[in-house]
Amino acid sequence: MARYKQMSDIDLKNWSEWDDLITDSLWILGKRKNNGTHRGDYWGNFVPQIPYQAMRRFTQRGELVIDPFMGSGTTLIEAMRLGRYAIGVDLQEMLVEQVCQRLASAPNPHKVQAIALSGDSTSVQTVRAVQEQMAGLGFTHAHLLIFHPPYHDVIRFSERAEDLSNAPSLEAFLESLQTAVSLYAPLLGQGRFLVLVIGDKYVKGEWVPLGFYAMERIRQLGFRLKSLCVKDIQENRGKRGQYRLWRYRALKHNFYVFKHEYILFFQKQEG
Repeated sequence: MARYKQMSDIDLKNWSEWDDLITDSLWILGKRKNNGTHRGDYWGNFVPQIPYQAMRRFTQRGELVIDPFMGSGTTLIEAMRLGRYAIGVDLQEMLVEQVCQRLASAPNPHKVQAIALSGDSTSVQTVRAVQEQMAGLGFTHAHLLIFHPPYHDVIRFSERAEDLSNAPSLEAFLESLQTAVSLYAPLLGQGRFLVLVIGDKYVKGEWVPLGFYAMERIRQLGFRLKSLCVKDIQENRGKRGQYRLWRYRALKHNFYVFKHEYILFFQKQEG
């Protein structure tokens, strides 16, 4: 049995009282929560319930969370609400400005800081900028990394060549994702967790197991896979109001409609 290491605020003497925390690998989360300054108006954003669960399980109040593909700022907003410091990065300058505005009006009951940066998370210069912000906040390492990258070209987020959603091939996408993880991995404390949220895709009638490919790339970097969780997908913007149409297509063309994503939990090896 592995030696227990406290990573959260959970009081195991009263473990039964923490019934809001998920401990099973099947996550039926339902619709996206849009309370407070959370918004569901950005293509590809993920539900606040995911960073909520990850931060409650694997960080303590006052610790630092980094999100290298922050999108609309879901992780940062949730971190402030839970009393965690946070740094997020995104390629799109206008989106970063919007996140900064949301952070300014977001609830911050514990008086922590959340910082949104513009940059390319496959770039050494961007990671150095993150390190500078960490130092300014008084941290030598992060306590949790949350990766929610594009699912390759399922949704095109910008016209920029360095955007992972514009990777010219599956191999190029996986290489870029692995590069980003390798750059941020040294910022993560020993024994701490990296969370990857990702789904699969179809190409010319064939299911492409993008999540499993990405999982293997991270394992190659020395991370230990601790859990593979499956989350339900509610009707997304692309399929909104089209359930019957997609059901017909599935029956006609012999496939199954995507209703799940993966939440993979990796632990950085000690030593």
